[in-house]
Amino acid sequence: MELPRIRIVVVALFLFFNHGLLAQTKLTKQSVEVLNGQKVELTELVNKEGPTVISFWATWCKPCILELNEMQDLYSDWIDETNVKIIAVSIDDSRSADKVRSFVNGKGWEFEVVLDKNSNLKRALNINNVPYTMIVNRDQEIVWQHSGYVPGDEELVFEKLESL
Repeated sequence: MELPRIRIVVVALFLFFNHGLLAQTKLTKQSVEVLNGQKVELTELVNKEGPTVISFWATWCKPCILELNEMQDLYSDWIDETNVKIIAVSIDDSRSADKVRSFVNGKGWEFEVVLDKNSNLKRALNINNVPYTMIVNRDQEIVWQHSGYVPGDEELVFEKLESL
C-alpha cells in the first residue's frame, strides 16, 4: 500500500518541477488582428533586432492593465537599454474586441496591440490565464514566461531582457 503512494508523490514532483518541459519553446505561426482590422502572423511582428515582450491581456483584467501601464511607463528606457519591442495581445472575444482600440487609445500605450479574438494563439501556446507575459528572442524562441502580475514583476522582465 505504501509503494503506490510513493509513486504518486514521485510523479507529482516530476510534473511540478518539470512543467516547463511541456511548454512551448518556439513561437507558433498564428494569425492575429492588428487594430486596423488587418490580419497578420504574430511571427511577422516579432522584433528582428532584439527581444520581444509579448503580454496576453484583456480589458476586463485589472492585473493585466496594471502590468501594461507599468510597461508603458518603462518602455522608452527599455528600448534604449535593450532594444525591446512590446506586443500586447488582447484575448477579448469578438463581442468586446471593438472596445479594445478606444481602450488602448485612452491608456496611451505606445506599443503594438493585436487581437486574438478566438483565443487561437492563446491555445496554441498553452496559456490558461491572463496576464501572461513571455519574452521571445530574435529567433522567435520563447526564452522566458510568467503567469500573473504583482507590482514589481516588471523588474523581473527587465532583468531577463538585460541578460539577453
